[in-house]
Amino acid sequence: MTASTSPEQGTRAPAATGAALLVVLFGSFMDLLDATIVTVAAPAMARDLGAGDAQVQWTIAAYVLALGAGLITCGRLGDRYGRRRLFMIGLAGFMLTSALCALATGPEMLIGTRAAQGLTAGIMVPQVFGIIRASFAPGERAKAFGAYGAVQGLASVAGPLLGGLLVDADVFGLGWRAIFWINVPVSVLALVVGARALPESRSPSTARLDVPGALLAASGILLLLLPIIQTQTWGWTWGSYALLAAGAVLMAVFLGHERRLTGEPVFDPALLRVRAFTVGLGASVLFFGGIGSFFLTLSVYLQNGTHRTAWETGLVILPYALGSIVTSGLGVALAARAGRALLISGSLTIAASQLVLWTVVRDGEDPGYPPLALALLLGGLGLGLAAPILVNVVLAGVPGRDAGAAGGVLSTVNQIGGAIGVAVLGTVFFSAVTEPAAGAPGPDDYADALGTVLVISAVLYVVAALVMLALPRRRRDSSDGVPGSAV
Repeated sequence: MTASTSPEQGTRAPAATGAALLVVLFGSFMDLLDATIVTVAAPAMARDLGAGDAQVQWTIAAYVLALGAGLITCGRLGDRYGRRRLFMIGLAGFMLTSALCALATGPEMLIGTRAAQGLTAGIMVPQVFGIIRASFAPGERAKAFGAYGAVQGLASVAGPLLGGLLVDADVFGLGWRAIFWINVPVSVLALVVGARALPESRSPSTARLDVPGALLAASGILLLLLPIIQTQTWGWTWGSYALLAAGAVLMAVFLGHERRLTGEPVFDPALLRVRAFTVGLGASVLFFGGIGSFFLTLSVYLQNGTHRTAWETGLVILPYALGSIVTSGLGVALAARAGRALLISGSLTIAASQLVLWTVVRDGEDPGYPPLALALLLGGLGLGLAAPILVNVVLAGVPGRDAGAAGGVLSTVNQIGGAIGVAVLGTVFFSAVTEPAAGAPGPDDYADALGTVLVISAVLYVVAALVMLALPRRRRDSSDGVPGSAV
């Protein structure tokens, strides 16, 4: 069976659509996994390559910067030249750059290959939304987007677990390099399946690509993310604020340019008039900002504060993943009747879990596995309720011709939210840990630092729930002209 070539969608057999969904979900999962898995493996990487603290940070930052800078532009490229084609190119590139990361002989090479890996992910990820639209009938898309959201939530918590397992297991003596080598065989399988199952789709417009807009968007996002990610290394200096200001100016110029453009823009500003899209983007910043910073600070607390290994740290985080799996299916099933209520309930449940965990760790003693696991299970239950529905809400009402660009905006906003969360709450955490004037920080210092982050994070999720109150009760998929589920 060969892939169909309809402009936006075609009738496809259930087996073909299921295989297509699995392929694009793999790409999305591996993108977010590789953005988080390095956190647990970083100490081993630093020891093996002789990397300093700044170089370790750049190993993480280079991926996020390259990914964030290319998402919107690559989404529009997929709309124009074919989403299947761009996805397969990105997937093949991701496989190759993963192998190069595993072969790195020094920190400089690893930083460069991680940037290249992030760029290939930026080519691949924004095609997911357009491919889902082309593969599924309107009535089935909510479930497909729900599965995408569930995978996003799972990948957020699977990174530390898988990273810990691979580093401690030292598979074939590869050590930390296994976290990159594992991408290669799975990518080969996805390429084989994708070549047969993925449908080709593109926007019917034949307008030329907006090259100036693409350059403005990539430059603006790069300038906004750079000082945020580098906060712990640079601090907040006049140079940091200058970069932020320059990034904001470039993004304003970008939006003005897109409004005046008579051809096909990289991003249609008219999308910002879709209420569910704009409110959902704000909720996404808050939501994913909390997730990224939480797992970074929790991982450091567990390894440095309670002296757990990387694998033991992953096992502590495992209940969070299990909880999200339990409720993600429930959230998708009930979305038609209580979607917005589920979003709010999920965010408030995560906020409650942060406060429960705060009571568990605040005395500085190692609380043991059961109390930690119960608190994290509660958080995972909340994540499963909110994450799958949130993705569906953000994309509600977006015209099919803008699916790739809107997907790129969504992924970019999620990256920005995560970067802001890691930068701000990570700075709060590490500042609290290094506050003691004499000697190395002890368990009490790590517990106090994590407790501060947990309280702030709980407030963050409450604010996210309040933002979600502004979402419409019902949505309408404007690309199809049929009523959608309630949100």
